[in-house]
Amino acid sequence: MTPEIISQWLLKFKINVGMAELLSLLGAGLYLFILALLANFVAKRFIKYIIHPLIRKTSMQWDDLLIDHNVIVRFSHIGPAAIIHFFAPALFDNFPSIAGFFQLIVNTYLIVIILFVIDGVLNFTRSLWERSSMGKRYPAKSFIQAAKLVINLIGFIFILSALLEKSPLVLFSGLGAVTAILLLIFKDAILGLVAGFQLSINNMVMVGDWIEMPARGADGDVIDVSLTTVKVQNWDKTITTIPTYALITDSFKNWRGMSESGGRRIKRPLYIDMRTIQFADEDLLARFKRIRLLRPYLESKLEEIQKYNDHVGEELSELINGRRLTNVGTFRAYCVAYLRNHPKVHQDMTLLVRQLPPSSQGLPLEIYVFTNDIAWARYEDIQGDIFDHFLSVLPEFGLSAYQAPSGADLEKAGFALKQEG
Repeated sequence: MTPEIISQWLLKFKINVGMAELLSLLGAGLYLFILALLANFVAKRFIKYIIHPLIRKTSMQWDDLLIDHNVIVRFSHIGPAAIIHFFAPALFDNFPSIAGFFQLIVNTYLIVIILFVIDGVLNFTRSLWERSSMGKRYPAKSFIQAAKLVINLIGFIFILSALLEKSPLVLFSGLGAVTAILLLIFKDAILGLVAGFQLSINNMVMVGDWIEMPARGADGDVIDVSLTTVKVQNWDKTITTIPTYALITDSFKNWRGMSESGGRRIKRPLYIDMRTIQFADEDLLARFKRIRLLRPYLESKLEEIQKYNDHVGEELSELINGRRLTNVGTFRAYCVAYLRNHPKVHQDMTLLVRQLPPSSQGLPLEIYVFTNDIAWARYEDIQGDIFDHFLSVLPEFGLSAYQAPSGADLEKAGFALKQEG
C-alpha cells in the first residue's frame, strides 16, 4: 500500500492535495510499522513455541543456557529490520529522503541488535564457563565485563558513524585526541581489568573464598568478583565492597588453603603458674600411673631415667644430681597423648605441645594442632572441649593455671592481714 494509492483514495473525499499527501505518508509509515511489529511477533512466537521446546528436549544441559540468557530471542529483532529494509524503498519510491531516513534507522537498529546478541552470547559463555570446574577457580565475570565495555564502545562508534553518515575509521582516528579523557573516565575499569587478570592468573581470589582484609573492614566470604569491585559478605551478614585493584596493591589473608587442606589450626597457650612446677615425688608418680594415656610414656621414660641414675650411685640423695620426672613435663606428655587419641584432631598434620619462653604471666604451654572439621561453629566447639579438659586436669598433675590477681583476691588478702593484726 504505497503513499500514492492512499493519496488517490483520500482525494475522493475532497481532501486537498497537501493534506492528502501528508496523510498518505503517515499511513504508509503506520503500515510499515504494523508490518514490523507483526514480523517481530511472529518471530518471537516461532522461537518460543518451536525452537525453545526443541532445545528443552535435547539431552544436553548446556543448550538450556541459550534460553536462560535470551540469546535466540534476541535474533527475533532482525525480522522488523528486514521488513523495513525491504519494504521502505518500495513504499517510498517517490520519496528518496524518507526512504533514506528509514534506511538510516535500519542501519542503527541493526548495530543495536548485534550488540544485544553479542551481550547475550557473552552471558551464555560466562554461565557455561562457570559451570565447569575451572570456572569456579578462574571466574570470568571481570573478563566478560571488560569485553562488553570494549564491544559497546566500538558499537557506539559505529552507531555514530551511521547517524553522521561517516566512515568509522574517521571516528576511530579521532580517539587519539580524547585518550586522556577516556583514561580518566574508565580509570577504575582499566585498573580493575589489569587486577582481574592478575587475580585470575595467580589464582589469588575466587567466589566462595574466605578472605580477611582489616584495612577495608572485610572478613568473610567472597560473593562476587567483577571488573571494578569485589563483594565480601562479612560474618555479621554485612557486605563490604572492595575495589578489585586494592586486592593487588594491599595485603589480605585468604583462608582457602585451610579449607582445601581439610584441617583448621588451633594455636593457643595455657599459662601455667610457675610456683606449682616441681619434681614428681612418689605420690605424684603413683597418681600418674593410674592415668591410662600416660602408661606407655611412663614405662619408657622411667626406664630411661633409671638407666641414667644407675650410673650416679649414692649421689642420688640430692635431687639435682639425677634425672627426675616433673609434673609439667608429664602434663605435656599427657596433652600429646590426649590429642593423639582425639577423634576430632587431624592426625596427618602438625601436632605440637611446646613450651614458650616464661613471662610475667607464667609458663606458656602452647597447643598447636589442626582439627579435622573446618566448619567455624564445630571448630570452636572442638577447641573449647580440648581446653576445658586440659584446664580441668591441671590439679591432677599438681599444677594450676596462672591468673592475674583480681579485686576479690586483694580484698581477701587484706582481710587475712587484718585478721592476723
